[in-house]
This record gives sequence, C-alpha cells and structure tokens, in this order.
Amino acid sequence: MAKLQIDTAAVIYNIKEISSFLKKHNKQWSLITKVFSGDIDLLKRILKPDVIKDIHSVGDSRLSSLKILKEVNPNLITIYIKPPALVYVDDVVKYADISLNTSYKTIIALNNAAKKQNKIHKIIIMIELGELREGIKRNEFIGFYEKVFKLTNIEVIGLGSNLGCMYGVEPTFDKLLQLCLYKELIQAKFNKDLPLISGGSSITLPLLDKNAIPLDMNHFRIGEAAFFGTSPLSNERFNELNTEAFIFKANIIELDEKKLMPDGVINDANIGHTAEYDMEDFNSTTTKAILDVGLLDVDKGDLEVLDKEVNFVGITSDMMVVDLGTNKTKDGKKKYSIGSQICFTPSYMGVARLLNSKFIDIEYL
Repeated sequence: MAKLQIDTAAVIYNIKEISSFLKKHNKQWSLITKVFSGDIDLLKRILKPDVIKDIHSVGDSRLSSLKILKEVNPNLITIYIKPPALVYVDDVVKYADISLNTSYKTIIALNNAAKKQNKIHKIIIMIELGELREGIKRNEFIGFYEKVFKLTNIEVIGLGSNLGCMYGVEPTFDKLLQLCLYKELIQAKFNKDLPLISGGSSITLPLLDKNAIPLDMNHFRIGEAAFFGTSPLSNERFNELNTEAFIFKANIIELDEKKLMPDGVINDANIGHTAEYDMEDFNSTTTKAILDVGLLDVDKGDLEVLDKEVNFVGITSDMMVVDLGTNKTKDGKKKYSIGSQICFTPSYMGVARLLNSKFIDIEYL
C-alpha cells in the first residue's frame, strides 16, 4: 500500500515554537487538529503535557474527533470550530467545552442540552466581516448578544471572525479592529467581560511582528502553521518552522515504455483526470509508471512530486500514471523499477484526505 510518513518530532517542534512566539506577543491560541481526522495514535504522540502546556485549547470541526481528544486527555479544553447542527447539540455540550456559534436557535438548544447535563457551555459568537462564511450580521450583533446573555447555561466568552478561508478576504488591521470595537460596545452596554477576541489564524501569524494586529485581538485558531510550517497568507515558511513533517510514498506497480498519447476515440465516460498533451506528440513514447494511489485517496492537485523529472499523466479512482522521462540517473543507471517508490509532499488537504483513506498506510517517524 501507499504510505504517508509523519514526522511527529517536526510537528511537536512547530507547536512549541508557535507557543513561544504567541506568548512573546501576549496572545492565546487553540491548536486545530482537523487535518488529523481523529487519528488517535497520532494525537497521542503529539498532545503530550509538555507540548500543550501553553495552549489554550484544542479544536476540531468533527464531533467524533473531539470525542477522541477527550479520550486522549480528559483534561483538554476542547473547542468545536464550526456552528453546531441542531441534531448534535447534546454531543457538542458533552465533548466540546467551547463552541463557535451564529444561530440563536442553536444556542437555545445548546442551553437546554447544558441544563440536562448540568453544565455551563461556553460559546464564542462569530461575526461576519466580509468572508461570507459563518457569522452574524454586524448590524444585528447587539440584539443577538442581549438575548444570549439571558440564557442560564450559556457563558459567552468572546467574539470571533473567520477570514481568508473561503474567498480569501485578507485579515487586515482594519478588519480585526472591528472585532475589538464590537467587544468594547458589548462590554460598555452590558457590563460583560469578553476575554477572547478570536480573529487570528495561520494567515495572521506573520502580521504580529509587523504590528499589524490590534492589541485586543488576543486569540488565534491555528492548524496549518503548526503542522506544515507555513502561512497561507503567502504560502511561505513562517519563521524557522519545519515544513517537512509529511512525506507521501506511492509504489510503482507497473513500469513500461508506452505512447505519450492515448490511441482511440475519446469520449466523456472517463472518471479520471489527465494532463494536457500536444497532438504533435502522437507517435512519441516515454517511460510510464502506474502508482498504487487514486482519487479515492487524494486529489492529484494536493501532491507535489519531489523528483522534478517525474510528471503527472493521469489519475483514476485507485491508480495514478506518471511520466518518468528517461528513467535514468545522472550516471546513466536505471532510476526506477517495479516496487520503487515515488515521493510526494502533500498539501494540507492532501494530508487530510490521505488520513481519511482506509487504503493508505501510516508510518510515524
């Protein structure tokens, strides 16, 4: 089987570095583990006491993963990072200490669930700042908070926003300053303390050293930087974080000299994806290899091949075809053969999909 290698020491290093960096700037953060898809072995290796001691909480977007987080460490503060579905409010209260919310109807249901479980459920209310994903409208937030403050088993601990995830709206100083102003309005009108202003993410990390983050914006929700060492703002390495925690290796199951282009009538019945080709290459041949990975496991766009002489040809549900070119090393020796592996660097979504596939082996380094 194809294999995803995970360097847990690299991930742990990144988490500790981010904790130190944010502590220096007097910010709190939640480690967002959704890329791990609730892999309990991986979570046990990473969420050790010395690793998470400076982390406010650990968050995920799946309740099954939050349940596993509590199994790994019952004392973890867990945060459910998307608005809950009404049907799951009992489990949200059971497994999440905090949840992000935008619906008053859902918050009432959470309040009722918390009463039944004899708990106080904490929430952060999300405000829409232009990304057009989750968030209450800005002209409604005063009335929204007023109603929520009356609920007996709900504790509002902050307000937040989501920027950069769907449309890519940048988290500018002015955008984040709006959150801080809303906090001041809430506290002035209702005399309520909101300890968390949650507008930070991997995208906003590089802005801290540039003094481009309002002082009151004090909570970050971070996944990508911790696991991949990069910030989506520029897709570049952040500080000195490790960017090589994940390597994907697929096995060559067939290798032969074949025509560069398909031969026959092409219709729309194919289920795979192929690279572009030039009609002038109709009679050309090249060395092609078939790998034991397909669309059921990962999208080819989420993999970057390490050997730059290897080129993508096509992918179907359970196999990928690549062009090996001459298949020769610099000294003229054969580079790949049956049983050899082609190595890739997977993206954030690539790792998430590979960890969700039951056809991929996982190896911890």
